[in-house]
Amino acid sequence: MTNRTIIVGAGQAGAQTAQSLRQCRYDGEIVLIGDEDAAPYQRPPLSKAYLKGELDKERLYLRPAAFYETNTISLKLSTRVTTIDRTEKTIETDAGETLAYDNLVLATGAPPRRLPITGVDLGGVYYLRTLRDSETLRAILSVAGRIVVVGAGYIGLEVAAVARAAGREVSVIEIADRVLARVACPEMSEFYQNLHVEHGVDLRLGEGVSAINGAGGAVASVRLNGDETLDCAAVLIGVGAAPNIALAQAAGLAVDNGIVVDDRLQTSDPSIWAVGDCTNYPSSVYGRRLRLESVPNAIEQGKIAAANIAGENKAYDAIPWFWSDQYDVKLQTVGLGDLADDRVLRGDPAAKSFSIWSFTSGKLCAVDAVNDPVAFAVGKKAFATNADMARDRVADASVDLRALIS
Repeated sequence: MTNRTIIVGAGQAGAQTAQSLRQCRYDGEIVLIGDEDAAPYQRPPLSKAYLKGELDKERLYLRPAAFYETNTISLKLSTRVTTIDRTEKTIETDAGETLAYDNLVLATGAPPRRLPITGVDLGGVYYLRTLRDSETLRAILSVAGRIVVVGAGYIGLEVAAVARAAGREVSVIEIADRVLARVACPEMSEFYQNLHVEHGVDLRLGEGVSAINGAGGAVASVRLNGDETLDCAAVLIGVGAAPNIALAQAAGLAVDNGIVVDDRLQTSDPSIWAVGDCTNYPSSVYGRRLRLESVPNAIEQGKIAAANIAGENKAYDAIPWFWSDQYDVKLQTVGLGDLADDRVLRGDPAAKSFSIWSFTSGKLCAVDAVNDPVAFAVGKKAFATNADMARDRVADASVDLRALIS
């Protein structure tokens, strides 16, 4: 009988797994199942270039349609997997179809968290995750009235930047006392707070939204926790994402802030793998389990899972990296600095070109580079080669960073 691998989730991680299986000379059947009606596409441009209308839709797609046919990858779109039967090794879809698998890959992603307040179902209230979300949100950039962005993470701030560039009045409401609180150090938060205020954003920190008010079925205003009311024409909710673990949990797989996997990306069932934003994996570099929401993580996990399904024995422990584009500023981050106990600033934030080097017990743990591609490249190479980045030499502005890894 022909071996079959079913991949649930046709985002970046799922599509990469399918592609890498063929690159690893896997000759079994591949079935890639996605609940959207679009073939696999890039998500980062949805809050940046595509939202601004600067990127054609065709350039969003990860591969042309012919790729899946040429590589004999069965692509099932607008299809949702409803159950996994681990005993029979089958899945069932919402169309009533039952498919057997030899290997099952869960790439179910991390949909946006929903705000538990009244008014979230009104017209003009948006979340941003899908192609359709971005296309709908794009239309409001030319409509008069304030846009309220709830949440000052990457997506919220990126949309705020696009809206301000389009001439819209924007208020950003953030419950934490600084922007990017989950993903950036305080110094980087301060830079982005100043950047958005300079561009005319009404930034409200330490404030939440208690209700969204409507008129005629459409949003009319938001009420803040302090009872102030802001009139608005649209609301974007960007308060983080939650791993989609429902299918795995119902199947009895181990879950804990994501689908728990080992370093080979196998779940608690050796026939089931998980990749991308939904996974909780062990990192030997950081000595703890991680769940990351990033394109590089999705791509590399897809490659490793595919290699292991194809019979290799590879461990996943890539160094995380991320990026964000806001106004004329590009932030590039490598590593994780959430547990840093020391930081070094190189460059000048006022000139919008600088880097922050984070250390834990004297060891480099992250580099945040703003409009500084050299610092980012050096940081990536330092992690890749395990270079000894001495804190004092990094802090010495007279030392060329590239000399530290030569």
